[in-house]
Amino acid sequence: MKIVMESKLLPLLVLLFTSHAASALDTSRSDVSLFIDTMVSEHDYDRATLEAVLQNAESQESIIKAISKPAEKSLEWHEYRDIFLTDERITAGANFWREHAADLQRISDETGVSIEILVGIIGVETYFGRITGNYRVVDALSTLAFDYPPRAKFFRSELKHFLLLVREENMDAADATGSYAGAMGRPQFMPSSYREYAVDSTDDGKRDIWSNWTDVIGSVANYFVR
Repeated sequence: MKIVMESKLLPLLVLLFTSHAASALDTSRSDVSLFIDTMVSEHDYDRATLEAVLQNAESQESIIKAISKPAEKSLEWHEYRDIFLTDERITAGANFWREHAADLQRISDETGVSIEILVGIIGVETYFGRITGNYRVVDALSTLAFDYPPRAKFFRSELKHFLLLVREENMDAADATGSYAGAMGRPQFMPSSYREYAVDSTDDGKRDIWSNWTDVIGSVANYFVR
């Protein structure tokens, strides 16, 4: 009897847990509806397209938990040094420099940003592309824009920029991944920073900071130039 009861309860418990951990964004909510109206009226966004994107977004409890953690304490340089200047990171940095030497040199010459800074920033931000985040950006920004009141204004602005860049770059919103806070790709640009600083360094018509290292290096350099 106990085994039978447990076998019947297990699916219900799984359903309860997963529905609590992640749920589809309700576009009929007044705040979401107002956001959609604003995007349509101020940015000429297609309503049906926007509703489809947001209805596909998931509000995730893990995102709220991650951003609600206490802020990191301030560290002295020698403490940061111990974190970032490990033998493994130094080796990874040297390998990255060697592999992308031509692009690094060209972009450094064109922008005046030193190779050391370019390599250092990419190493600190994502360990040379190893740690970029596995959240869908649309999920992260939608969750924080509508279910995290302390910073809702900021993240609604970033969600706006994300939706605009998706349209500008002819991207699928569901494909973009990043951190729990919506920082995207190998340089961890927020959507507003992407729109302001990301560049097409390969002249292929795309500003790809997820898989194109030339665009990543050029975008980081442009951030410092601008």
